[in-house]
Formats: sequence, structure tokens, C-alpha cells
Amino acid sequence: MRKAMANGRRTTPRREKAEKTRPGKVRNGYRSKPFSARLPFSADRESPAAVRSARPRIIIVAVCFALLWGALWLRALHVQVVDGPELAAKARKQHLTSLTATGPRGNIFDRTGRAMAKSVELYSVFARPLEMADREATADALAPILDRTPGQVRRLLAGRSGFVWLDRKVSDRVAAAIRAARLDGVYLTTEYGRQYPNKYLAGQLLGFVGLDEQGLSGLELAYDKHLAGKNIRLQVQRDAKGNVLRFDHSVDDVASIRGGDITLTIDAHVQLMAQEELAKAVTESGGKQGGCLVVDLENNDILAWAQYPFFNPNDYERYGQAVWRNSLAIDALEMGSTMKPFLMAAALQEGVIERDTLFFCENGRFKIGRNSIRDTHEYGWLPAHKVLRYSSNIGSAKIGMTMGKKTYHGYLDRLGFGRKTGLGLPGESPGILRPPGAWREIDLVTASFGQGFSATLPQLARAFSCLANQGVLRPLSLVKNPEPKAEDAVRIFSPEVAQEVLAMMSEVVEEDGTGTRARIAGMQVGGKTGTAQKASPNGGYGKEYVATFLGLLPIEKPRYLIVVLVDEPQKSHYGGVVAAPAFREIAVKTLAYKGGLPDMPVACENGAARQPSPACKPEELAIAKAKAAVPATEGMAPDVVGLPLRKAIELFASRGTMPVVKGEGEVVARQEPAAGRAWKEASEPTLWLEAAKGKG
Repeated sequence: MRKAMANGRRTTPRREKAEKTRPGKVRNGYRSKPFSARLPFSADRESPAAVRSARPRIIIVAVCFALLWGALWLRALHVQVVDGPELAAKARKQHLTSLTATGPRGNIFDRTGRAMAKSVELYSVFARPLEMADREATADALAPILDRTPGQVRRLLAGRSGFVWLDRKVSDRVAAAIRAARLDGVYLTTEYGRQYPNKYLAGQLLGFVGLDEQGLSGLELAYDKHLAGKNIRLQVQRDAKGNVLRFDHSVDDVASIRGGDITLTIDAHVQLMAQEELAKAVTESGGKQGGCLVVDLENNDILAWAQYPFFNPNDYERYGQAVWRNSLAIDALEMGSTMKPFLMAAALQEGVIERDTLFFCENGRFKIGRNSIRDTHEYGWLPAHKVLRYSSNIGSAKIGMTMGKKTYHGYLDRLGFGRKTGLGLPGESPGILRPPGAWREIDLVTASFGQGFSATLPQLARAFSCLANQGVLRPLSLVKNPEPKAEDAVRIFSPEVAQEVLAMMSEVVEEDGTGTRARIAGMQVGGKTGTAQKASPNGGYGKEYVATFLGLLPIEKPRYLIVVLVDEPQKSHYGGVVAAPAFREIAVKTLAYKGGLPDMPVACENGAARQPSPACKPEELAIAKAKAAVPATEGMAPDVVGLPLRKAIELFASRGTMPVVKGEGEVVARQEPAAGRAWKEASEPTLWLEAAKGKG
């Protein structure tokens, strides 16, 4: 160290160690190789041979890079060109999905263009339970809005499903409450819902649809393919959570997939009048149910198709099948004496009788083998036209026996009995008309006065239109557009025979006929009463009856056909008493509406001229007129206390509902709700009756 310091430098042990290992120094007997600071590929210091040896390596590396880069470009090209559409579709699928949407159902109109059924946009409520932080709290908030218990809503939200319907096609009030609640995971969407703006008007004929707009009964089912909206695929854009952001469709798309419309031959005004009078006939007689058809004979258009009890298709789930089924088309009944004009026409056409051919009516009782036929009166000798006028079963039986079963059966078959009418309504019955080979003598006898075979009301109306149309049978028409399949008209009777039978039918409403309560002052009317025992399920006949009246007016050249049926009336079972008054009221109102009512006074609006009744007292009629003149507020109960039952029912029916009638009597003693009070659309008003004053 002293030597180092003597040389003028200070050294350290580390420095000394470094100096010992310098190049060129000998260490452990070996000389270390001198250190070079040159770069490995320094050209100025390497030999040409070294450079030549490195060049292949450079080329190899460059080629590898080029191949790798080319492979990447080829892969990118393949992805972009070959796999591009598939990958793009997968990408879109993450944000877009396609849904099938159905266009709105077509409308149903009456002949005047009045909407009978239409589709409107309604709100539906759905939930995504997985988006809810607190399902129980959400259920508690939803329960009062949806009119359910919290437990019911919790059960809907309890599953693992990402989507659940809470309520469909709700009212605007419910939709507004859902919006105001602003609940996580609860949403509103729009759907098309069916609406029947006239409520009870032609309810059974129109039918109804399910939640998904598929027809389930009536015309809605019969024309479901025509009415149903067409399907369209919609592109729906979703966010990361799957929420719908927008629909990729336009208004034009919706218009193009709308279902087809239907125009009926029904006239809503005539329909309303028919329903009002039918309801009165059924309720006043204590009947089970009833039906009515009004036909314009100019082209066989059905103007009214009425059933009672009424049915509101807006609330179809409230009714049982017995009410909503289209019984006029489905139920075939034995029509009784209303069939006798066809017997007369067939016998006249065959030449086996003339108008004045006499038949002995056995003084009211006719024994055939072990069976007895009875008349309501003890008639002796009657000419053929009076057999019809007095509706003699015995006289009719003898005419049928004179003609023979094969001949009479042939006419019934040609008139369309035993076959469907062609109206195309679901479940339409063809009726029952056994082949002539299965008829015994007693079957021919009973068939002569309308028992032993069954028919629907449309079948009966169509057959009578043949007599009104000078003996030519034409199909009935219920739909104007789309046009139904054309059927050929068939001549059954000669014009002379048809006119002769019409003249006989005019006698039925004469002073001593069975249909006097169907008369209209100043107009010649023709018709036929019917009183038929109902067949028992156990065979034979029971104690219940079907009362009918079918009338034509004016009889000289019939324009309108009206048939009224009351099933199982209790107070009287005669068609001339139960159904004929309703025919008269419908006829008068139809003529007043359509034109053609004689310019003559009618004795009493409630029919005093044909049937004296406490319901037609002048003071009560004045009260009815005064109360009916008061404008009614929509949804408000009219004042009917003190009114006859017929007028009370008419007032309620004109407001779109029918009351429940309780008690015995002819006059309304109490009503609920009270006059001027509103009633819920889903409920029915109630009337309590009492006997008319001075009666007891």
C-alpha cells in the first residue's frame, strides 16, 4: 500500500483485484484473452467470411417473418370473405333477434258500416324477475295494481324464468299505475285485443276470441282464417341485459299484415229491437231461453239473429257454455205446428187436396192403433184451409196419411230439413229427419203436425222463405263480404200453390185464428203458431213445450219474415200467446225503421189491442212515455219503478244490459241500482216485481 501511495495513486482492495485480472496478465498460470468492445457484426472489424456465414441466417429469419405475415393476411382474408357472413350473423345475434308478430285482426261490420267487433291496442304487463333486487317488495307493490294478492304475484315471480306475464290486455288505469310505480323488472308492452263496442248485441252470433286473438266461437271462429292478422318477422334490438331497445318495422308493415274485414247482413238497429222484444217475451212467460230471426225476403238477408239470455263477448269468461253457445244454429228442436204450412203446400202441389177439401177431425180425439191424437178444441168437419187456421192436429194427420210418407218426406228433404243451411257457422246442426223407410204410420202422423223430426230456427226460416218467394227455395245470407259461395235457387212449389198457402196463413191471424195477437192494424199479416212438446231424454215427451210464431208481412207480397221461439215457457205454452205478441212488436218497429208502416194509429204501444193487460192502462202508458223521454246518461240506471215489466226491460236493453227479474207480478216495485245511479259494467241490474194495482 505504501508503494502504491508512493506512486501517487490510491488503491482499494477491489481495484487491486480488478488490476490483477486485466487482459494480458498471467493468473493461475494462464493468460487471459484480450477483451474486445466490437459489435458482433461490425463490418469494419469482421472478415468477409464471417459476413458470408451470417447471411443465410438473416434470409431464413426474413422468410419466416414474410411467411408469418402472409399467413396472417390469408387468415384475415378468409375470416373477412369466407367466414364473414356467418361471423357477422353471430355478432348481430348477440344484439338483434327476430320475433314473430301478428297483425291486428280484421273488423266485423253490420250492413250499415257500424263496427260490431274490432281490434284495438291494449297494454300487457310482464316482468323479468332476474332484474329485481327485491322480489317480495315488488310483489307487494304490484298486488293492489293488478287486483291480486301479494302471494299470487310472488308465485309468479318466484321461478327462474327470465320472463313472465303478470297480466295481459289491462285497462288504461292499470297501465298508468304500472308506469307511475316505476318498478325494476316490470314492463309494459302493447298487444292487440278484441273489442265488441255494442256489448250484448248479437253476442252469440259474433262469438269471441282468446287471449292470442284466435277465434273460439261464432263468426269469429267460422271466419278465423279470413279475420286473423298475418304474421311478420320483426328485428328486435336488445341491450347487454337483453332488454328490447327498438323494433325494426314501419307502420306500413302493420297495415299490410292486418286481417280481412267482414260485412254482415245484420242491421244493428233491427238486431237491438229484436233482442228487446225477445227478452220481454222470455221473461214475461217465465221461459228458459229464446231465439228470433228477422229476414229481408228481397234477397234473403238475415237482419237480426237474436238470442236470450244475452251474452257480452267482452267478458266471455263470466258466462257458461249454455249462454255463449250459438244455440240458434246448434240446437235442433221439434217445431210443432209451424210445420203445417209445408204439409198443405205439398198436398196442394201433389193434387191430393184442394183448399176446400173436407176432413173429419173426430171431435177432438183420433185413435191410431194404441196412440191417440188430440186437438185443443172438438172440431168436426173442417175444410183444408181451416185445418191450418185452427191448427188441427187430427186434420193435419189425415192430410199426411192421404199423401203418404214417401211423398211428404220428399218435400221435407227438398226444403232442406235434415241438412245444414250452408251458413257455415261452427257446430251447426243439420237437424234430424229419418229416412222414409224408418217411418211407421204413427211417425207419418206426428210428422204431419211437426213432431218426430227436428230443425233449427234458420232451417225453418229458409223453408218459409220458399213460400214467400213464390215457391223458390233460396239460401239465407248472413255475410255480405266476403261473398259466400253461391247456391242455386230451386223451385219446390208452383207460384199458385205458394200463394194459396200464404192466403191460408193470413187466416191464422184472423179473429178466430190461433195467431190473433200477431195482427197489425192496417196491414195484412200471415203466420203460423207452433206449440210443440219437447222430447224427453229418456224417450217419449215430457211436460215442457216450445212456443213459436213465424210471420210474413205484408202477406200479399212478403218483404219480411220474422220467427220468434220461446223455450219452456211456464205461464202459457201456446205460440199464439207467448211468441205472437213479440212478433208483432218487432214487425211494427222494423216497418217504422225501414219504412212501410201503415199510416194508422195503433191502440197501445204495449199491445192492448191484442191482449188486454194491466200493463196497458193509460196512466201506466203515460208514465212509461214520460220516463222513456228522459235522456239517459251512459251507464246510468233508468227510472223504471212503477213501469210494466216489458217497458222496464226495453229501457235497460236500450242501454246495453239486461236486468235480473225477481218476484211475481207485472209492475216493477223496486230496482237496484236506483234511478240515476251507475252500475258496474260487469254486473246486472235487478228488478223486483209486484202485482198490478187492483189485481188480486
